[in-house]
Amino acid sequence: MSRSRDVVEVIARELADRAEDISVTEREERDTTYVELSTAGQDLGRMIGRQGRTAASIRVLAGLAADSEDRRVEVDFVDEQ
Repeated sequence: MSRSRDVVEVIARELADRAEDISVTEREERDTTYVELSTAGQDLGRMIGRQGRTAASIRVLAGLAADSEDRRVEVDFVDEQ
């Protein structure tokens, strides 16, 4: 587990009404770490925020928490049905 994944998970659990429905997975490919945040529909809007501002902030914080300066971090938001 990377620090980026941990940062995304902590923020998501604090924003969500149903923290138990939050799922964060991570995979690494070449020089990029992909973090996928899955949540129920009603909480997805909170994660994205108005005009995507919250999502953009989560992405910036995940990038800053990256274990290495030469790795990129991409955060994807997925709606669990």
